[in-house]
Amino acid sequence: MAEYDLVIRGGHVVDGKGESPFAADIAVKNGRIARIGAIEGTGAEEIDATGLLVTPGFVDAHTHYDGQAIWSDRLNPSSAHGVTTAVLGNCGVGFAPCRAEDRDTLINVMEGVEDIPGVVMADGLSWDWETFPQYLDALDRRTLDIDVAAYLPHSPLRVYAMGERGAARDPASEDDLSKMRALAREAVEAGALGFATSRQFIHRTRDGAQIPSFDASEAELEAIAAGLRDADKGIMQLVLDVPHLDWETEVKSLVRLVQASGRPATFTLGTANEGTPDWNLALKHVEKANAEGAQITAQVFPRPIGLIIGHNLSVNPFGLCPSYAAIEKLPLEEKIAELRKPETRATLLAEDPTDGHPLAVIGRSWDWMFKLGSPPNYAPSPDQSVAAQAARAGVTPTELVYDWLLEDDGNAMLYVAIGNYYDGKLDMVADLLNHPDTIVGLGDGGAHYGVICDASYPTFLLTYWTRDHQGRKITIPQAIKMLAADPAKALGLQDRGVIAVGYKADFNLLDEARLALHAPYVTHDLPAGGRRLDQKADGYVATIVSGTVIARNGQPTGKLPGRLVRGQQPAPTIAA
Repeated sequence: MAEYDLVIRGGHVVDGKGESPFAADIAVKNGRIARIGAIEGTGAEEIDATGLLVTPGFVDAHTHYDGQAIWSDRLNPSSAHGVTTAVLGNCGVGFAPCRAEDRDTLINVMEGVEDIPGVVMADGLSWDWETFPQYLDALDRRTLDIDVAAYLPHSPLRVYAMGERGAARDPASEDDLSKMRALAREAVEAGALGFATSRQFIHRTRDGAQIPSFDASEAELEAIAAGLRDADKGIMQLVLDVPHLDWETEVKSLVRLVQASGRPATFTLGTANEGTPDWNLALKHVEKANAEGAQITAQVFPRPIGLIIGHNLSVNPFGLCPSYAAIEKLPLEEKIAELRKPETRATLLAEDPTDGHPLAVIGRSWDWMFKLGSPPNYAPSPDQSVAAQAARAGVTPTELVYDWLLEDDGNAMLYVAIGNYYDGKLDMVADLLNHPDTIVGLGDGGAHYGVICDASYPTFLLTYWTRDHQGRKITIPQAIKMLAADPAKALGLQDRGVIAVGYKADFNLLDEARLALHAPYVTHDLPAGGRRLDQKADGYVATIVSGTVIARNGQPTGKLPGRLVRGQQPAPTIAA
């Protein structure tokens, strides 16, 4: 009879601690790592990892699978790129707590902020919950390919506590603050990882209004954070209002919140493409606060923050032109046939776009717009921008883009680098990635279905930064630590992220030489036939969750060991 459930033999172990790889076998029993070294006993399943890297499963601290975890058992693209734990509820948007009469309000928020079509949510959500603990119970009943943890999101909390006044962004009364504090404590005691909010100006509802949490007072944030303090557990996640406000003002407010509550916090940090690099001020305030005892981390995305645009996606440069409305809803083939007509081309090129959602306006950032290509190029040279190429060709940017987007039968995709690409380079991102107070994240899986596929960032980090980048590189051990141990530690998920006895048996078996990122593509596998971008990768020989193989060479096995992680988890002891 087999002594272990699984034995991985002969691999080069990259344990997540940043140290050099070492040759070892790994034995797994009851979902945990039982032994590391030369394993004499047998496993019910054995994997030959000769020539492969064996790494911990990756942890994505910023996703939006709040809905997808309800209607699907696979959390891809994340699980296709080595992620074995995903955190939901970021940006303070989600689906709980929620009374039946407020469901349309939350759908309106999610459709606007996260680009999830309303019909997808209406068709896919079971709504077998009202309170946040009941939503956690609904997640707990699910079987998934990877583990999930969830924040209590601010916008639903505000609407639940205040009703229509909360949705309308009225100031919270003392009674409102008391309710939100109690609900926050209830949520984290039931297993919420913490509390999440957004103050971001660009975060709008489907109707273009600011979301409920946008300009909530500091007193309101302190009241909710006090609920975490009352429970003596939980972390806060924030999206700050930059560049609408400056980094220094926003981070000082965050530091005050952390100091008042005594709870850790994490926030989104990125660079602009030009201008004064004032994001460094944010890190200086974080450094000072952490030196004084705070626990604050900044989440950094390892490539340009960008949009993918095209006629088969949510945003394109002509989407706000008045004449485009007549063809916008046509099937792609009919739409492209209409766009090829000379009279349609002349009309659209002559029109100026109307006002609309900020993301749609970004769809004309010619200086930062590029062909994405296959394989995708996420670090293009500035001289390849639409503006530069149009100038060389003696045409307008709109003329050039109009023709580009008709290529590939209208499936052509352009990439708009809206941030993290200072002076057309990723040098500043390298500085952020290597800062001791940052973690890698921001995959946004489960959201922005028609404008991004950022959940592929682990594969980008493992290929571009360790291998393909012409400048300063990151070693494989450093990259694995960034993808696994660092986010797990920052979030308080201390039972995963490293390969050590007693830790959770989540692994990736990587063929380093074959690691490659494919171009994104459109698929229609959401509820009601909804559209989303997906992206595949090569080099993932196996991904393992709790000792169960969920994918081999990029193909799902159908096994679903993923479960809800209720709150922060302590580090295991050797006895475990």
